Amino acid sequence: MAEACTFGIEEEYLLVSLGSGRVPAAPSPAIIGRCREAIGAHFAQEMFRSQIEVASPVFANLFEAREFFQHSRSRLRTVLNEEGLGLYGAASHPNADWLRQQPAASPHYRQLFEDYRHVARRSLLNGLHVHVGVPPSCDRMQLINRLLGWLPLLLVLSTSSPLWAGQRTGYMSYRRVICGEWPHMGLPEALPDWGAYERYRALLQRTGSMTAEGDFWWAIRPSRRYPTVELRICDSCPQLEDALCIAALFRHLVEHAISYRHDAACNRELRWVAHENYWRAMRHGRHGEFIGMHQQQPVTAAGWLAQLQERVPIDSVDAERAYQHAQHLLRDGTHADQQMRCLQQAAVSGLSKAQALRAVVAAGTCN
Repeated sequence: MAEACTFGIEEEYLLVSLGSGRVPAAPSPAIIGRCREAIGAHFAQEMFRSQIEVASPVFANLFEAREFFQHSRSRLRTVLNEEGLGLYGAASHPNADWLRQQPAASPHYRQLFEDYRHVARRSLLNGLHVHVGVPPSCDRMQLINRLLGWLPLLLVLSTSSPLWAGQRTGYMSYRRVICGEWPHMGLPEALPDWGAYERYRALLQRTGSMTAEGDFWWAIRPSRRYPTVELRICDSCPQLEDALCIAALFRHLVEHAISYRHDAACNRELRWVAHENYWRAMRHGRHGEFIGMHQQQPVTAAGWLAQLQERVPIDSVDAERAYQHAQHLLRDGTHADQQMRCLQQAAVSGLSKAQALRAVVAAGTCN
C-alpha cells in the first residue's frame, strides 16, 4: 500500500446573472468584498473582475475536501444570490462577451494583460487545479515524467467546455485549445530531472523569456510555492463530486508513482503517445479512441481507466469511490456531454438558440 499524501484543490468560477445568464463585465467591488468575507483566506480574485477562485486548505482525505467545498460553495451562493448572481462552474461560458470583460485590478494581472493582449482577453476560462504533497527527497520532474501518460485521461473526466461564443466548437475541452495559445501551458518539456528543470528555467530567465518571479503554466508542474506537484490540465467541474473524483484519482496516482522507480524521462514513445492522447481528449472527450498504455493498442476511455486501475490498484476507500465515480462519468457523460444534451433537448422542444444557451448556463451554475 502506497503512503498517503496530503492534497489541496483550487476551483475557479465565473459570476453570472441569475436573470440573464450573462457574465457581468465588472461586478462591483462590494460584491467581491462580500465573497471574500464569506470564505476568508481561501478566497482569491482571478484574472477577470468577474472571476474568483477558492483555494483550499491541506486535506488528508476526501471527507475533509467534500466538507470544505460544500461549505464554501454554499456560502458563496448565499452571498451572490442576494445580489442576483450565481456561481458558474463549467470551464467555458457558452456565450459570454469576452471582449467586454475587465481584467482584475492587481498589478500582476494588469501586467499579464499588457504582455499577452488578445490571448489573455480570450482566456475567460475556469480550471480545476489539484496539488499533491510529495516527500522532500522526491525529484518532482522525474515524478512528473512518470505521471505524464495518464494526464489526458484526467482531462477526459473533467471536460466541460464544448461551447464558445454561442457556437459548438467541435471540442469537448475548448478551454485547453485556448490554453495552447499561451507559452509554457501545454504538456511539460522533456526534462529528465530537477537539475535539468533548473537549467531550463535559468536559460529562460537569462534570455529575458521569463522574469525572476515567472512561472510555468504546464498541464502539470512542480509548484514553486509548495512542496507539491500541481495538476492543471483539467476543466473545472460544476458538480463537486466530479472534482473530488479527479482530485482523488490524481492523488492516488501520485502516491504510487512516488514509489515506482522506472525512469520514463527519456521514453520518447511515451511522450508521443501522451501528446496524441492529449489532442484526442480535447477533441473527443470520453467518445474518443485512445492509444492504450499497455502495448500501445487502441482503447476506449473506459478501457484506459481499467488499465489505470490495473497499474495502480485500489488500496483505499477514497480510491475505490474515485474509480466508481470515474466509471459513472465515462458511462453517463461528463459536463460537456450534459451541455450538448441541453442543446439537443432545446432543439427538440422548439426553443430558440438564446433559450438553449440559457439552459446550458443554468446547468453549469453550481447548486
